Amino acid sequence: MILWSFPAMVGLRCTLWVPPPRSITRSVTQWVPCRFYEKVHALHQDPQASVDNPLLAFSLIKRLYSDWPNVIYSDEATENTQALHDGFQEVERELPGAEDLDGAARALMRLQDVYGLSVKGLANGVFQRTGAARAPLYSPGRRVALSADDCFHVGKAGNISHALSLSREFLHYDPSNRRVLRNVVKYEELLEKGTVTSAEPLRRPNGTHLQSRDAYEELCQRPRGQSAPEHLPHLICSYETNGSPFLLLQPAKKEMVQTQPYVALYHDFISDAEAETIKGLAGPWLQRSVVASGEKQQKAEYRISKSAWLKDTVDPVVRALEQRIGAVTGLDLRPPYAEYLQVVNYGLGGHYEPHFDHATSRKSPLYRMKSGNRIATVMIYLSAVEAGGSTAFIAANLSVPVVKNAALFWWNLRRNGAGAGDTLHAACPVLAGDKWVANKWIHEYGQEFRRPCSTDPQE
Repeated sequence: MILWSFPAMVGLRCTLWVPPPRSITRSVTQWVPCRFYEKVHALHQDPQASVDNPLLAFSLIKRLYSDWPNVIYSDEATENTQALHDGFQEVERELPGAEDLDGAARALMRLQDVYGLSVKGLANGVFQRTGAARAPLYSPGRRVALSADDCFHVGKAGNISHALSLSREFLHYDPSNRRVLRNVVKYEELLEKGTVTSAEPLRRPNGTHLQSRDAYEELCQRPRGQSAPEHLPHLICSYETNGSPFLLLQPAKKEMVQTQPYVALYHDFISDAEAETIKGLAGPWLQRSVVASGEKQQKAEYRISKSAWLKDTVDPVVRALEQRIGAVTGLDLRPPYAEYLQVVNYGLGGHYEPHFDHATSRKSPLYRMKSGNRIATVMIYLSAVEAGGSTAFIAANLSVPVVKNAALFWWNLRRNGAGAGDTLHAACPVLAGDKWVANKWIHEYGQEFRRPCSTDPQE
């Protein structure tokens, strides 16, 4: 059915990518009034468009959360009232909730902010940077504009006080508007209870990471993630066996992306079938991603994604992938020298602001493995995206676009064991599409003879 055809939205509670039971389909086709169903069907008649266009995704979530219940319990639904209510209750748990709608609205605000999109253009369905004469960052196959009510929902996301002020101002012009009157009561209750601030997710404190905000946004906006021209002459491509018998018949296709920090991209590292298998294995276990905060791990607004962990024993595909990673890197991946494979889904506006993969404090939960810090990262792109989603290395002035089935590798630590400060990186927000990656973090213990120290103590 079309309504459930797009993959899961990152940061959203509901798992909308799961195909609905036949009873749900009957509920929609038989009981929902034609006017509402036709409106939704017209907006989302192209299944792929729902995946790509964030405006379509937002409008679908909003309609399923607010418009559908309004129709079900409206005065127009006088015929078959019990059937309508029963059908709605049957699928209610599958539908987006307030958290989902708020997450989608925040995602649109994030996209507008990071990519510098024109607010007027975005409202009209145009993904064009403010004051830019260049081509739009993304041109959907079907242009969809936001309604005035859609824009209001996006504008009030995350700022209840301002939403209350706007609602009160609106009542000066239309004092009898019931919906706005209900909103005023709801906002006043939220502010009185203090639930707005207490429920707020962890935010990155003001510090050195935020000082690189302008560079981060510039890298995310860079066309096709190209690096600065002065770096290009030093880069090469090669077939690599790394001295491993595993790679003799099929060498790795290595592209040197950057020498300082060392960043390499291995093309065709995984097959389409393997990528789909890994996504399928991780799908049922996806949960909101967390970050390290002191000695704890918790949700954060600066990391919006869903993730799951896979052991190498869960499927032969995962085991074969681990062997391939070990062959290409030359590192020891046996427990506890490496973490389980982490599968991450960045959907609507999914991102991860500038951060290090290695721990910058001895109190980090990473040290609980008793295998030292993260020495290296292997990140495998399991899908392609229409726009956005690049991996931006801030200090290196480098942005690597999503290359389906490729694996990105870099060292997090120097040979002397110190953290490599130039590996500060970020996952740019997904502007259009559905981004899947698999991360393999390798720790320093067990690698003493595979990546030995240098004679230069500064290296």
